[in-house]
Amino acid sequence: MPVDFTAIDFETANPSSASACSIGLVKVRGGIVVDRLHRFIRPPFPHDEFSEWNVRVHGITRDMVAQAPGWADLLPEFRAFAGDDVLVAHNAGFDMRVIEKTSEAVGADVPNHRSLCSLQVARKTYHLESYRLPVAAMAAGFEGFSHHDALADAEACAAIIVHAARRHEADDLDRLAHVTRVSFGTVGRVAAATRAATHGPMALQ
Repeated sequence: MPVDFTAIDFETANPSSASACSIGLVKVRGGIVVDRLHRFIRPPFPHDEFSEWNVRVHGITRDMVAQAPGWADLLPEFRAFAGDDVLVAHNAGFDMRVIEKTSEAVGADVPNHRSLCSLQVARKTYHLESYRLPVAAMAAGFEGFSHHDALADAEACAAIIVHAARRHEADDLDRLAHVTRVSFGTVGRVAAATRAATHGPMALQ
């Protein structure tokens, strides 16, 4: 199987994982970016306050998302874009929690996906003083992007995974995860149950 996946990045309005206010998605096929998607999201009540700290980080304000669709409205577009792909993110636990908690906040079924963390892969691939996204992306030859722009961050994440796969001579994500000893995560109950059935109880620890 080729190096196929969807890279994902969320920005949130405040510390709540249910406060998604922006999403970036990058589809990779055969190690090449073939599609991109960026959307603003109107966070659901009562998770819709924009904290000063978060706005300072990503520059997104309440006014900028006032007319944006909510997560429930964006879910069909997300599902169509991501399909059955593995979702790749830098510090993937954060982004998977955002999917889970924002979906629950709007009363929607949580999408089911395996996930792979580019932060963990970078730690097993490069020797760096820091593994923050801009530093790890630079090691992968991707630099000069606008950090905390969801689409730019998703592209940086994709670049890390593609470069790491080449460096480890891995022809798909399963092989990359194996050689770097990075475990897949999951989001959604079906994905978690499938993982448990395939790998046993220890896989979820």
